[in-house]
Amino acid sequence: MKVGNESFYSFLNKNRDYFFQTHRELCLIPAPSRHEDARAEYCREWLEKNGADGVYIDEAKNVVFPFRCEGSDRLTVVNAHTDTVFPEGTPLCFSDDGDIIRCPGVGDDTGCLAVMLFAAKFLVEEDFRPDGGILFVCNSCEEGLGNLFGIRRICEDYSGRIARHISIDADYGEVFDRCVGSHRYEVTVTTEGGHSFGDFGKKNAIAEAAAIISRIYRLNVPQVPGTRTTYNVGTVSGGTSVNTIAQKASFLCEYRSDDVGCLEIMKSAFGNIFDEARAEGVRLDVRLVGDRPCANGADRREIDRMADLYSDIVRQVAGVGTVRKSASTDCNIPLSLGIPSVCIGSMISGGTHTTEEWLKKDSLPAGLEIVVKFLAGITKG
Repeated sequence: MKVGNESFYSFLNKNRDYFFQTHRELCLIPAPSRHEDARAEYCREWLEKNGADGVYIDEAKNVVFPFRCEGSDRLTVVNAHTDTVFPEGTPLCFSDDGDIIRCPGVGDDTGCLAVMLFAAKFLVEEDFRPDGGILFVCNSCEEGLGNLFGIRRICEDYSGRIARHISIDADYGEVFDRCVGSHRYEVTVTTEGGHSFGDFGKKNAIAEAAAIISRIYRLNVPQVPGTRTTYNVGTVSGGTSVNTIAQKASFLCEYRSDDVGCLEIMKSAFGNIFDEARAEGVRLDVRLVGDRPCANGADRREIDRMADLYSDIVRQVAGVGTVRKSASTDCNIPLSLGIPSVCIGSMISGGTHTTEEWLKKDSLPAGLEIVVKFLAGITKG
């Protein structure tokens, strides 16, 4: 069964206002990583109200809708993440001038989440019969230190049953067909500390942490053709007052690469820096707080098939080409398990991960059409 233009446009015209209303309501629900409960409940109730059967929320706060998955070991998993980068208390100021919608998290990934919900609604109403079934997932913990906890749980619970995976988490001019792995550390330095005048000369935890950070920023990243490797120190905290020799200081750091060999080189380099500091008498605690793996043996032909089909549909619907890129997304987990996976888009947006984030309003209906036709095509319904 193919998805016809007439049936889709009839659905879109009937649901256009409801589509934008749902997107707005999602934007106004706070959803920091590991605190997605309210959004998860909204998505569960929304799916059930719109004809989805068997919807449940798992222990990872994923909202799961198995669509014609009974007895299948060839599932197509489709996800859009519910969490945003913004902490509790961030003002969610929503505005819509008819052209641009603005709100923290309006695009990443709330725009894609709304698109996925309506794609599921359309396929249910069309009585679509996908080959192998589609597992729709509104997943938790994609951002920051969420460490891909939600999609890890899906891959565990459905181990051996997933044929392919699609994450909706980008603009529709992009398709991410390679994943960027990363290791993230919380590094804490502890010293005796003391009074800035009376105990002058004692070790200062902030100074010791700064020395370690300086060593990180003297590193040379691996230069392997066709790959990219980076590092970063993202936050620094510590100290008591201006007249106190700091007893404790912490920082968060990471390195990333789209090549597993380069990732191992960086792991060794960071480990050497930490060992050198300890050898110099620095009391150092290093805790791994994020581990996003690289790809490992996924069928490249199936990845290319998905990327090619998606790119063709984007050209047909939106009249634009696509660029293939590497990124760190929910796809890291299935790709590391050998499951073919791509991250696709459903909007035009900007200001990602800032409070000035924006979304081009008329890109959402086009994104919905792209996603619906892509899912129909890739599952050969």
